[in-house]
Amino acid sequence: VQLQASGGGLVQAGGSLRLSCVASGRTFSTDAMGWFRQAPGKQRELVVVINGSGGRIIAADSVKGRFTISRDNAKDTLDLQMDKMKPEDTAVYYCAVRRGDYARNDGMDYWGKGTQVTVSS
Repeated sequence: VQLQASGGGLVQAGGSLRLSCVASGRTFSTDAMGWFRQAPGKQRELVVVINGSGGRIIAADSVKGRFTISRDNAKDTLDLQMDKMKPEDTAVYYCAVRRGDYARNDGMDYWGKGTQVTVSS
């Protein structure tokens, strides 16, 4: 399984970025896919995960109303639209997959290499 994330970069506070992840190596339509992030000196944390059916989304409170996750099961892609960004969103963002559904605090089975997101104040 390979997960390739792209779209990171530098943005000013209040701005937007869009991350994309392309998955390959298995059928992902029934898997949970999501984004996690790790800021310097902090533990990796959940950003938002979407289950295979697309019906259930689990997001950190800090990003609700600002970040939108979407997936295309036909293309095995996962996107994260980040709006109204804040300096505290600065982190390395990772795309990840869990076989089956995800519930908060579950582990993920596959991880991509991260992409740096920096929000300047």
